[in-house]
Amino acid sequence: MPGSCAAWGCKNRHTVQTRLRGITFHKFPKEAKLRKQWEIALRRKGFSASEYSLLCSEHFKPEDFDRTGQTVRLRDGTKPSVFSLPTHLQKKVTTRTTQTSRKAEESLSVESLLQSQESKQNQDTLSHVDHNYALPASLAGLKARLDDVLARVESLEREKRNLKDRERRAKNAVRCLLLDLKSNKNILNGKTKK
Repeated sequence: MPGSCAAWGCKNRHTVQTRLRGITFHKFPKEAKLRKQWEIALRRKGFSASEYSLLCSEHFKPEDFDRTGQTVRLRDGTKPSVFSLPTHLQKKVTTRTTQTSRKAEESLSVESLLQSQESKQNQDTLSHVDHNYALPASLAGLKARLDDVLARVESLEREKRNLKDRERRAKNAVRCLLLDLKSNKNILNGKTKK
């Protein structure tokens, strides 16, 4: 019997059709603390996950998945965060009421405006650079570019390791098949025992 997603209002069931649509299903974590965080994230009153409870991939962000192997897995410590909850289940956003908090909010908005203007100027200067391999002018831009490259290298190394493992398994399977064929020479010679 196919399992259903435990999220409120989600109609996804663990079937062939959902698998063809690219939806994967994930069991609740065994670690008690993380399991409790998942249960709280669902916002279902009185809900307690069983060993068979599932959540579908539509309730996680794309960066929460590790797709380097043959099986799609969630990264360690990932919590579900994408839900379409009714208004009575959504978190209430509190507004700031004191004069000090309003001033802080205004200063934050001014700072973010200045940062966005500065980043736009940096993009404008970079767009005039003749060479796409030129380094960014700021250290922050350089660090961001370095982090992106290091993440890409790590991803490619994982992919390479997985490909080598697949190749090794395929070679072992072929070797076993050849040994079976050689041990039963009747199959190779076309003779049958009567």
